[in-house]
Amino acid sequence: MVVLSQPVLDNLAHFETCKPTGEINIIPAVDLSDYSNAKKLILEACKEFGFFKVTNHGVSMEFLDRLESEVVEFFKLPQQEKEKSGPPSPFGYGNKKIGPNGDVGWVEYLLLSTDAKSICPGIISDTLWRLVNEYVCAVRKMVCEVLEMIAEELKIGPNNKDMLSKLIKNEKSDSCFRVNHYPPCPDNNNNNQILQPLLMNGQDLIGFGEHTDPQIISVVKSNNTSGLQICLKDGTWVAVPPDPTSFFFIVGDSLQEFD
Repeated sequence: MVVLSQPVLDNLAHFETCKPTGEINIIPAVDLSDYSNAKKLILEACKEFGFFKVTNHGVSMEFLDRLESEVVEFFKLPQQEKEKSGPPSPFGYGNKKIGPNGDVGWVEYLLLSTDAKSICPGIISDTLWRLVNEYVCAVRKMVCEVLEMIAEELKIGPNNKDMLSKLIKNEKSDSCFRVNHYPPCPDNNNNNQILQPLLMNGQDLIGFGEHTDPQIISVVKSNNTSGLQICLKDGTWVAVPPDPTSFFFIVGDSLQEFD
């Protein structure tokens, strides 16, 4: 997540507010350098939480810092400049409107294809374009490794270790790369009749609302900003502490079909 200093106000009546949450004490953590143990931990985490984080993933922190710096520069651009890269159709810059079904959130974002041939350098700067391509290659490699571990543990077909990962490697894969920026929630000094009651009740506006991911798996990289929440089996929503050194994995609807 990337947070800047200036809040944005726009038709607050359509925005949801956050649900009360607890805190999860133990996020399943998987050390990818320990292959045999990692396979077991990943499968257990998928079944119990549908969520885990990986360490020793091999992606340079220095590189990730450079990518985030470029992303910050993009979101600092004047609004009219950013809007030249949108609206997403399906890829490009978007602001508050999430997808084609009328959903909205306190968020602006860049949505790009993971196919290097489809990422138009005109949408983003040449430097950010190169970094995004490098990031996609590194994360794809990591995701394929994790999916092959899952396929092995689930014993999906005879000798079909790549049963899941080949879907990601396929050049026709519909996987995508998304960068979300959540502007700070405005304070209640604006005398906004819609906003004031929400903030006085201690509620925060939702950046990206409650949802499941239809894909096989989603990979989330956070900075030091909190806000990510997951829903447990009993329906309780819990906050996930940010960890800029790890990658979070979220089981998608498609992968659950293999359970």
